[in-house]
Amino acid sequence: MNPTRPEAQGRLDDPSDEPAPDHGRGTQTTSARAPEPAPLSVHGPARVIAVANQKGGVGKTTSTINLGAALAEYGRKVLLVDFDPQGALSVGLGVQPHQLESTVYNLLMERGVEADEVLQDTGVENLDLLPSNIDLSAAEVQLVTEVGREQALGRALKRFLPDYDVVLIDCQPSLGLLTINALACADEVLIPLACEFFSLRGVALLMDTIDKVTERLNPDLSLLGVLPTMFDTRTLHTREVHDRVVEAFGDKVFDAVINRTIKFPETTVAGEPITTWAPTSYAAEAYRMLAREVIAR
Repeated sequence: MNPTRPEAQGRLDDPSDEPAPDHGRGTQTTSARAPEPAPLSVHGPARVIAVANQKGGVGKTTSTINLGAALAEYGRKVLLVDFDPQGALSVGLGVQPHQLESTVYNLLMERGVEADEVLQDTGVENLDLLPSNIDLSAAEVQLVTEVGREQALGRALKRFLPDYDVVLIDCQPSLGLLTINALACADEVLIPLACEFFSLRGVALLMDTIDKVTERLNPDLSLLGVLPTMFDTRTLHTREVHDRVVEAFGDKVFDAVINRTIKFPETTVAGEPITTWAPTSYAAEAYRMLAREVIAR
């Protein structure tokens, strides 16, 4: 049973749903750093953004859904690609993966599959989905013997690029062949990074993988930015980790900070983004700010 829609609830019903503090990164206002984007008169071709982190539980799927929804609010046509065999992105948008006849796996591995056989309407204007389920786990094994195996996803997505402004790929929490495929066809990488000590330890390995992909497969790949997630305004540890992230990545760290909040599990049950489930929450506003930053970069 879906939870009651919180449209009439105030923002203080969740103590963590409050704005993250200013970390002293500059004196510019938020609007100056991330201005309201101008509307588009034409759409496409899409910029492809891989949302990647080999560590699980850092808010990667949540960020893919809600960044996509926020970009759609600003009039961008967005395609979300669920590239994780667990299908969490699909579930988070109300799609039941085990009931699907065609998924992104079929686009990768079968010739003659039409786009509209796989494409799903999310119910959010300007936001579409290429869903996934456990079948995708077989692709990693099957692709090993294929020629040009690292470019399989790029070939499958090529047909969609003229129709969208942004393609967001939700990568699985590993650095295997599926993630390499996502990085090989992406223009940019967005790294959600939980503000916890153990999250910092794995970033060096991810950056090494990105460097290797850039050197060997995709010289145009660049780091779009690092998104601080799981920020707990009540703990000193969170603030210290955030400060270390800023020291390490500088201006590549987004000004938007995603707090811990009980609203994210609620949106998963509801099967919709937080921008429509709790549109006035600080979490929704944080993803709108992130969307403005992504458009501006």
